[in-house]
Amino acid sequence: KYENQINVFSDLLEDLPDTEEPVWILGEHYDIKTEKSELLSDVRSRLWFTYRKKFCPIGGTGPSSDAGWGCMLRCGQMILAQALVLRHLGRAWRWGKDEIPPEEYMKILHCFLDRKDSCYSIHQMAQMGVGEGKSVGEWYGPNTVAQVLKKLALFDDWNSLAVYVSMDNTVVIEDIKMLCKLSSRNRLKASPCGPSDQKGIGEALAQCATQSPGGSLGLCPHPPSSWKPLLLIIPLRMGINHINPVYIKALKECFKMPQSLGVLGGKPNLAYYFIGYIGDELIYLDPHTTQTVVEPEGNGSVDDQSYHCQRTPRRMKVMNLDPSVALGFFCKNEVDFDSWCTLVQQEILKKRTLRMFELVEKHPPHWPPFVPPTKPDVQTTGAEFIESTDKLFESEEEFEILNV
Repeated sequence: KYENQINVFSDLLEDLPDTEEPVWILGEHYDIKTEKSELLSDVRSRLWFTYRKKFCPIGGTGPSSDAGWGCMLRCGQMILAQALVLRHLGRAWRWGKDEIPPEEYMKILHCFLDRKDSCYSIHQMAQMGVGEGKSVGEWYGPNTVAQVLKKLALFDDWNSLAVYVSMDNTVVIEDIKMLCKLSSRNRLKASPCGPSDQKGIGEALAQCATQSPGGSLGLCPHPPSSWKPLLLIIPLRMGINHINPVYIKALKECFKMPQSLGVLGGKPNLAYYFIGYIGDELIYLDPHTTQTVVEPEGNGSVDDQSYHCQRTPRRMKVMNLDPSVALGFFCKNEVDFDSWCTLVQQEILKKRTLRMFELVEKHPPHWPPFVPPTKPDVQTTGAEFIESTDKLFESEEEFEILNV
């Protein structure tokens, strides 16, 4: 019996308030009274990544479980997985417990398996975090995990995402368009997606990105276009010690946008993946369940029951949210991004006296020039492990301007 299963699915949402207000989940809204099963199916279809145990030690000699320190990394996996589902399967796709999943779904899941050769595994994320000043086994904040995802995506040719992490609470339209169009031009020059020349992490990522679950190498599955799909992450601090109530309406508006990927956040040293809200409560997926590692079958298939949350969606009063968060959005093409910009102007910027973040057309002249990221030179051996668990929860996440 899987740790996340319960027996009666019809009881999942019984404790949700009886309200006329709609429930918003990643750009979709539901009536609690008439669309409970559809809401339940939507939540259950999100990929759910939790603590795991008994995986191959990170770096060969490091931890074999991320229990107690990997919750924000798992939330980062969830927000990225949602972007990949939108990329390959679309927002209307639903997971069925006894259905044969699409091949793209299984390839997405393979990217997150707890193996050193999976693109976005806990192994890759923890070791890439060393470059962000985090020892393997140390707790991450939302800004740091965003930077790690940005670096790892550079090696991922199959999903071919452009990742933009905003700086100083400011999203620059000019920089994003340069990033997405430059990346697409680079793809036009690329031949079939073969293993990269990069060693170590890069080699594993390149191999993972081009292999189907069955293990055969393939060509880039996406035809060249003038725009590389965008994963947009906006790290914010919406207050000092507590969230400022003035930001709450704007935060809720983000969940209504069709480009929404949800929010990384939670409480100090306790990360959650927020996927929607009802009234004054946020709905989230909780990674704080330790499950045994799942290994793929010989044919590449994966028993995915434990990767979908089949228990009651958790809720939290929005005022209990830690002010350090990261908003996530996915724009499949330029029209989608332009639509997002319009929504932000109309629903977040024009209606608020205190803005949650800024959206500007041109690169600020006092900033350093925008340089699209390139594949980092990965030197880590995975041996930089934290010395003592006493260090795990010493400090909260600091937000700073990063040039990576």
